[in-house]
Amino acid sequence: MLQNKEAVIFDMDGSLVDSMWVWKDIDIAYLGRFGLEVPEDLSQLIEGKSFTETAEYFKERFALDRSVELIKADWNEMAWNLYRTRVMLKPGAKELLDYCLENGIKLGIATSNSRQIVDMVTQERGISDYFSCVMTSCDAKKGKPAPDIYLLTAERLSVKPENCLVFEDIVCGIQAGKAAGMEVCAVEDAYSVYQREEKRKLADYYIRDFTEIEEVWQMLQRERL
Repeated sequence: MLQNKEAVIFDMDGSLVDSMWVWKDIDIAYLGRFGLEVPEDLSQLIEGKSFTETAEYFKERFALDRSVELIKADWNEMAWNLYRTRVMLKPGAKELLDYCLENGIKLGIATSNSRQIVDMVTQERGISDYFSCVMTSCDAKKGKPAPDIYLLTAERLSVKPENCLVFEDIVCGIQAGKAAGMEVCAVEDAYSVYQREEKRKLADYYIRDFTEIEEVWQMLQRERL
């Protein structure tokens, strides 16, 4: 998986950290403020959108009497403590980050979340110094499944797309990585378990969590000895 790779780029929510549940709860609470219920199709329709695109969608669809910037500020406030105290790295993620760092593989994050949240999470989990580049979809022209954010991250890392490996947990993210010309490893997540078979078909690799990579690496090390 990592052979001939010069960079590894992580989606954050559902891939690097276990956090997709946060936004389901926030959608319920936030729309509840306006006396609204969460439509059944909401998650699918906003999947992959940037933080700003999602706020614009909420404002238009639910006729919210708040600016896009205020909606984003509301979400950051609601998410802050949950991310700080309850959102943890996926199993084996830290070990993979250590391996990449020790072997000269550049690391980047390409997320649809807000800059404030991703910066706080990486600092709280003690991994901010691992990443040479952190990009959000708001930095790109379009959110996922467009390849923009992955191409932009590779450019900032000074690595050709074909020499990058992406870790993604949802279909539109996998599509974005593949459209950027990168190999993609799908990461299983409870939020997108219904997409499992489609993710397996689209991605180059599929893991339940990052401990599977560590186990393979340890096995190879034993074989070399």
